[in-house]
Amino acid sequence: MVTVRSQPGGILMHIIHRRPNCSLWFPYMKLTKNFGLLASLMLLGFVAIPQTAHTDEGSDATSLPIEDLRLFAEIFSMIKTDYVEPIDDVTLLRDAVRGMLGGLDPHSSYLDPESFHEINIDTRGEFGGLGIEVTLEDGVIRVVAPIDGTPADRAGIQSGDLIIRLDGMTVKGNSLDNAVEQMRGEPGSEITLTIVREGVDQPFDVTLKRAIIQLHSARGELLEDHYGYVRVSQFQSGTSASLRRQLERLEEQAGEPLSGLVLDLRNNPGGVLNGAVEVSDLFLREGVIVSTRGRTADADYTFSATARDALDGAPMVVLVNRGSASASEIVAGALQDHGRALILGTKTFGKGSVQTILPMNNGAALKLTTARYYTPNGRSIQATGIEPDIVSRRLQFAESPALSGTREADLAGHLQNETAGTDDATEEASGSERLQDRDFEVGEALNLLKGMVLARRQAG
Repeated sequence: MVTVRSQPGGILMHIIHRRPNCSLWFPYMKLTKNFGLLASLMLLGFVAIPQTAHTDEGSDATSLPIEDLRLFAEIFSMIKTDYVEPIDDVTLLRDAVRGMLGGLDPHSSYLDPESFHEINIDTRGEFGGLGIEVTLEDGVIRVVAPIDGTPADRAGIQSGDLIIRLDGMTVKGNSLDNAVEQMRGEPGSEITLTIVREGVDQPFDVTLKRAIIQLHSARGELLEDHYGYVRVSQFQSGTSASLRRQLERLEEQAGEPLSGLVLDLRNNPGGVLNGAVEVSDLFLREGVIVSTRGRTADADYTFSATARDALDGAPMVVLVNRGSASASEIVAGALQDHGRALILGTKTFGKGSVQTILPMNNGAALKLTTARYYTPNGRSIQATGIEPDIVSRRLQFAESPALSGTREADLAGHLQNETAGTDDATEEASGSERLQDRDFEVGEALNLLKGMVLARRQAG
């Protein structure tokens, strides 16, 4: 399982390093050989293909639509002879393959050897670029989420931003692969993104300096009264172990087991399927975590929980937003369906499909959507997302003294509290920097946890 950075929607993928000896893969192998033969015939100027019946929907998967391939060869020949500029055969055939895959869905694509190599590098949690997850929408690039601590995050790129130009060149009409390739580059080099943002009248430019992106998938801190907070920024193969270490560190810091946990999956664009399953398994003792279903038996999987709970049943609140995609939605959906956690935030991205990476003989690979995934209750969240249990409505006026009312301390010439020493002042100053004070939704999640703990005590 692998994730792609600067690729659509935090994609869940299954990568196959060698083709299994099963019938599922034979059609792809046969198609590749026949297509290579067709290409050779076209290059030699011979397109005399024996007449066979046209392939209709539902016919044998290994048969070829000969009439359509004749049309393809005719168009190929016209472009070769009549296009305003000469184009080499490799470029034409590669673009034809990309167009064929691009017509399927936003997540299927052809990966040239360099892109395929980068995917394998990304699996290790380090890659070069801007640190931004993107998808293609209506011909423009939409930001799914920036990755924590990356150039995109530091520059203020937001989930939902539209990238309409790269270094002044219009994105519309370009492929996602080409756009991603343009955003990648040597660390230290710069690129200017032209952004359209909801609520901002005019497009604006943001210049980013590329960097080596090193991903730290989990970080945590202790909130008040033995309540923990852990942020998971993406899902890698080691995310579960990293999260467990954070929980152990927080319990050691608290001196006792945690009373509750806030799990922050906001702007988490996804990642590896196994990472999502293992994180869910940390908090579930039994039952299905997620299942995948496709057209073939090889695409059907069911992942179930083992008998363990890292929090020993302590309450949880999971934070999500529209930048929470794919693997994040698997975790949120599993914990929600099992009643293990309350989901707080806004509706998630709605990426409910799985991609399979099929290596090709030339060192390239085919990234193909092969399955949908389903939550434990059998829900597909494709294009619908996870609906939170509690919808967050940020109170914009809460931080404004003019709207929230006046306190005694705001009055000019007010009497000082003679019992308030420097220690109290220092505590108040440090308290103002607490995460739950800075982040409205973390504060709301903490209040929910306290309420759940109190309700359990009263019920007991």
